[in-house]
Amino acid sequence: MTKAGDDDWVKHAGLVNRECERFKLSAMTEDQFKCLVFVCSLQSPEDADIRTRILSKIEQCPNMTLQEVTAECQRLVNLKHDTSMVENNGQLPYVRAVSGKNDSRSRKVSHTDNQPSSPCWSCGGWHYKRFCPYKEHCCSKCHRKGHKENCCRKRTHKRHSLKPYSKKYRFSARTNKILVSHNRARICRQRKYVNLDINKKRARLQLDTASDITLISRRTWNLIGKPQVLPTTQLAHSASGGKLNIVGEVCCTVSKGNAKTNATLYLTQNPGLDLLGLDLIEALQLANHPINHICSAVRTSKPVEKDLKSVVLERHSQVFMEELGECKKVKALLILKPGVTPVFRPKRPVPYAALPIVEQELERLQRSGIIEPVNFSDWAAPIVIVKKPNGSIRLCADYSTGLNEALEAHQYPLPVPEDLFAKLNGGKYFAKLDLSDAYLQIPVADECKHYLTINTHKGLFRYNRLPFGVKTAPSIFQQVMDTMLQDIPGTAAYLDDILIMGTDYADLENKVDTVLRRIADYGFRLRAEKCDFYMEQVRYLGFIIDKNGRKPDPENVEAIKSMPPPTDVSTLRSFLGMVSHYGVFLPDLHRHRAPLNCLLKKDTKWFWSTECQEAFLKLKQLLSSNLLLTHYDPDLPIIVAADASNYGIGAVISHAYPDGSEKAIAHAARSLTMTERNYSQIEKEALAIIFAVKKFHKMLFGRQFTLLTDHKPLLTVFGSKKGIPVYTANRLQRWATTLLGYDFKIKYQPTTDFGQADALSRLIGLHEKQEEEVLVAAIDVEAEVHKILSDAVSGLPVTFEAIKEASKKDNVLKIVRHCILNKWPSSRLHGELLQYFRRRESLTVVDSCIMFGHRIVIPRNLRHQAIKQFHSGHPGISKMKSLARSYAYWPSMDHEIEQKCRSCWSCQEAAKNPTRAEPQPWPKPDGPWQRIHADFAGPIQGRNYLVVVDAFTKWPEVYDMPNTTSESTIRRLSGLFACFGVPEILVTDNGTQFMSSAFKRFCNENGILHLQSPPYHPQSNGQAERFVDTIKRALVKGGGEGVPEQVINKFLMSYRVTPNPAVPEGKSPAECMFGRKIRTVFNSMLPPRKTNKPTNENRKVNRSFQVGEKVLVRSYQGNKKWEPGVIERRIGNVLYLVRKDVGKCIRHINQMQRNDSTVVTENRLPFQLLVDSSPKNHHERKYRKDKRRREKAVQPSRVMERKRNATPKLQVDPRKKSYTTDFKGGRCDDGPPVNSRKL
Repeated sequence: MTKAGDDDWVKHAGLVNRECERFKLSAMTEDQFKCLVFVCSLQSPEDADIRTRILSKIEQCPNMTLQEVTAECQRLVNLKHDTSMVENNGQLPYVRAVSGKNDSRSRKVSHTDNQPSSPCWSCGGWHYKRFCPYKEHCCSKCHRKGHKENCCRKRTHKRHSLKPYSKKYRFSARTNKILVSHNRARICRQRKYVNLDINKKRARLQLDTASDITLISRRTWNLIGKPQVLPTTQLAHSASGGKLNIVGEVCCTVSKGNAKTNATLYLTQNPGLDLLGLDLIEALQLANHPINHICSAVRTSKPVEKDLKSVVLERHSQVFMEELGECKKVKALLILKPGVTPVFRPKRPVPYAALPIVEQELERLQRSGIIEPVNFSDWAAPIVIVKKPNGSIRLCADYSTGLNEALEAHQYPLPVPEDLFAKLNGGKYFAKLDLSDAYLQIPVADECKHYLTINTHKGLFRYNRLPFGVKTAPSIFQQVMDTMLQDIPGTAAYLDDILIMGTDYADLENKVDTVLRRIADYGFRLRAEKCDFYMEQVRYLGFIIDKNGRKPDPENVEAIKSMPPPTDVSTLRSFLGMVSHYGVFLPDLHRHRAPLNCLLKKDTKWFWSTECQEAFLKLKQLLSSNLLLTHYDPDLPIIVAADASNYGIGAVISHAYPDGSEKAIAHAARSLTMTERNYSQIEKEALAIIFAVKKFHKMLFGRQFTLLTDHKPLLTVFGSKKGIPVYTANRLQRWATTLLGYDFKIKYQPTTDFGQADALSRLIGLHEKQEEEVLVAAIDVEAEVHKILSDAVSGLPVTFEAIKEASKKDNVLKIVRHCILNKWPSSRLHGELLQYFRRRESLTVVDSCIMFGHRIVIPRNLRHQAIKQFHSGHPGISKMKSLARSYAYWPSMDHEIEQKCRSCWSCQEAAKNPTRAEPQPWPKPDGPWQRIHADFAGPIQGRNYLVVVDAFTKWPEVYDMPNTTSESTIRRLSGLFACFGVPEILVTDNGTQFMSSAFKRFCNENGILHLQSPPYHPQSNGQAERFVDTIKRALVKGGGEGVPEQVINKFLMSYRVTPNPAVPEGKSPAECMFGRKIRTVFNSMLPPRKTNKPTNENRKVNRSFQVGEKVLVRSYQGNKKWEPGVIERRIGNVLYLVRKDVGKCIRHINQMQRNDSTVVTENRLPFQLLVDSSPKNHHERKYRKDKRRREKAVQPSRVMERKRNATPKLQVDPRKKSYTTDFKGGRCDDGPPVNSRKL
């Protein structure tokens, strides 16, 4: 539906809405909607016919998925193209891939005229249905015969599209397919192969002048470094008219001799299909040379009746899928030794430049279900990261750091050679299957997963699959393999290799099918390029197995037989050292070596005579005889010795016997390449160990053995219980990861006692052919190291050539390079040489440049330029160090980086605040009110408050200030000082009121030391600042409880009486300030205290008056001093209400005295009162008067007769309660308040 030119937008929107409702989008599934969009997108006139057919197909099958629609569309395109090809008699490029010998029913090579117009509906191949090989095949989906699973017409809810060759490359649906298949007519008795250099990697392709294009298999693609695969539309047919699944095209540089060209190679999924076509034959001008000069002939041992491998790969495609398998029957169980302690190792540093690819690899492993993140684990192992030549990495867990020692051995024995050979006895033809990532296909039990935790810079992850490097993994895997194959005769499993024997081709094919079906049932996946389905003999565990039985492998003693004669005294000593090592088994050894011993005498001229040659040959014969050789027996201790010289490496695997003697199982040796001869000595020795372990892999893997070396530094690299050292040289680190999967103990043996391996490394045959597997491994390691070198240089502003030339001219680096390649001096070094000496085990030489781990060493004259480049983005010191440590190294690099950052004005100008120094507390005062802190709080609700806090007692004062001027501040502080005294120190901030001249004068006049905190650093006045924050929060909390003054007063009262841990002895501020507790409303909750009042001898006797008693009260009006009255009521302890003749008054006891008249009680009669008040007789009154006069005349003595204590001086004790006798407004401190107006 398209918008017409005269339609407006509103009308077009209505049409869209109507059509969407007609399609009922809400009722459609996601796949149906995708198919609708796909069909609607086919608007081109060329696609009209296909669109019609697709709509018809969808109408018939409404549940089709987008993948099915795409496949149907592609099928129609191919059908249309092929039809036009037949009509136009067009020519297509052909690939004449021919294999197998034609039998009596063989047919001639078909041509395009005999090809069908469409693929076979039973299998998808390009042949007529009557020739389909799947006529009797039973489909696993519908369980019917006559078609393959991918051509089954039974629909399922989930349909999976064919998996692309690599996850990295997605091809469009319009990519054309190349049509090729193998014609099983004949296999050539003698094939021609050409060795080419593709992307500087050696590869071998079969010469095929009948092929228009050049094809490579996946194995060759891996060998040449996995270059990028691009989509292709190229079509091709094979000689038999079948189809060939071409994944894509690869652009490469191809050379042969002096000829070199850029060519396009086509990648196929057919294993072993490597054809050199006419395109490269013409480009490299190979047709101009004799064929024998450019080809190597490979003769097959015997014609085969079938191309078994291609049939097997097609029939059991599920087992060979490009994915990681998962065992469905068994889970690995790891058992710890009793009482072990979990080992948690910290993460290892990851180079700054490698962080992105490490994170990508961790994400890939998570997506594959191999690992999963965890938040906590008692166990953790570090990881080792190895970078591959293509830029990706290999991540290995180093479980040698603790877990392997804690694991209980899995009590399942590995098969002994005799049992394996017994199962293969009677076989004429053999097949070998290899599992892809064998251990990772075994899931781990949930209760054991936390043992396999790894520690990375992204956190903790645990393995869900059995990883490489776990000690018990070989035994666990062997048990699974034996269980899987236990009821299939003629099969034997040894770790990840499965051997199958057959008495003839049919028997072998049947057994292979049975094993592959069992493997598919278990969920495993195989690696097609490493599987061999037709072999007449197989090498295994030091033997060759064929139809005649087994025999010792000649390679076991090939290194001895090809050993050349010694050329000097040094090589002769090595050879005789090897002879002496096995001397206990050699009869008449002294007689045989006598001619050679003569050459070792002092001052003897070297001359290799005929007698010496005969003695040498005789000793070689004895060394390779059965006297010194033994067969492999896994029940005996295994010893592997490896040594290296400047031009060769050698190794020997032996058995140790109870009497202490050793017998060799096999010897191995090879010469070093020109690149390997530039290795440092430690790298050469490590290479010899790796060569030995790989050479004797089948005898060593899964078993414990002893590794002997005469190079002591390797004990730290390969034998450390703490794992692989972090800063190990690149090659050593990669080789150390190879050894993680082996269970060994490495020991040092002096060179003088190391003859069994020393001679093999020095006496190397002139024409020693290197093992292809070892060569590939060496190339891979070297490619990885060069990749790291190029990555390191890519991050620098200088080129590799500049660093290389500057390194050759640098005097220090020349000495370092010489020491690396030869030997470090034993004398003490100084300066930069000492720094390099301390890191000697991590240094290596790569293409005349010195590498420190993964970092390149920068010569002195290029360091300033490197520093400048690292600082180009003005990173901080830490980030600049991290960046530099990812690429470069030189002594004192960190110090120079720090100097560069500190001297950069741009960095200093934009620098952050320095790291906070440790807070320095104020010195503690000796007593109250020595140092006080003051600050202003506010405005708070439109008000400003002056806050003062005593540093010793934490006693706070808060004043509501009308303004914040100096005058108001001085006035308030003056009143405060009048109450509590003048402090010694006053601490404030830099407010204008505190910095004015008036305030300075105020402090000077009062003798106060005024201290100010630094600007914008309130922490220096923390006492006041902290209480400002406290008072603000108090006002917020108590906002609804009254006016701010009331809220503040309540808060201050509570704060002052609350014990404070910052106050000495944890007292309250009030108690510490005044030496006593002040009374609060809470005191009324306590019972009254009974106190013993102190007595005073000078104090007068307590006086009291009773109600109704006559008294004389002090008069303060008129001329009368005393006035009579009667006590009417007692108000307090010393206050009385007195009724006078006129009115009433309140008087203190000190303002009253007794009246001599008789006390009148309320119940007396008026008569009695009259009698009592009548005057006495004259004599009685006279007697009393005289008596008082005499008493007054007698004065008491001023000198005391008894001894008295000294009168104490007056001392003020603030803790004791003081009393006053002031009476103001009807209130006395000794009694309750009285309202005088009510009296």
